[in-house]
Amino acid sequence: MSQSITQIPFNKLDGTPTSLEEFSGSVVLIVNVASKCGLTPQYEQLVELYHQYKDKGLVVLGFPANNFASQEPGSNSEIATFCSATYGVDFPMAEKISVNGADRHPLYQALIAAKPDTLRNPDMSFEKRLKDKGLGVENESDITWNFEKFLLSTDGQVIGRFAPDIEPTDQRITSTIEKAL
Repeated sequence: MSQSITQIPFNKLDGTPTSLEEFSGSVVLIVNVASKCGLTPQYEQLVELYHQYKDKGLVVLGFPANNFASQEPGSNSEIATFCSATYGVDFPMAEKISVNGADRHPLYQALIAAKPDTLRNPDMSFEKRLKDKGLGVENESDITWNFEKFLLSTDGQVIGRFAPDIEPTDQRITSTIEKAL
């Protein structure tokens, strides 16, 4: 039997080993984040979302990744300082990982395998802009860009995957969170 998504190990931003089992019984929103991206202001909405729903059982979990145009070049300590000082991030953050390519972290391998299709905005304008800049993804199931979101139910099942340009407080995300809580 293969390892459950909740059992795949990763490290917190401070280097402490953990897995999603730590958040068992919670709805978890997993987001690959970056400090120097046009979408970085989504940190504000992630903090807002976390504060709005954390007492009901939501955990937002950030995974810094430098896969897209080197937009997360900092060390783990630099990332921690940036997130705290710039956006007041107080939700859990993991160490920097890779979310695409040959060195993709096993957690992201499992998330993509569980939910290969991403909910995208109907006009696909974000993806078109990326492709126009030569920044499109190799495989349709790859992570598109920074701030792609996976939503896990209280029992660790992947119940949603949202494109980077779907903001964290978008009704499509919040309604899925509310149903899962």
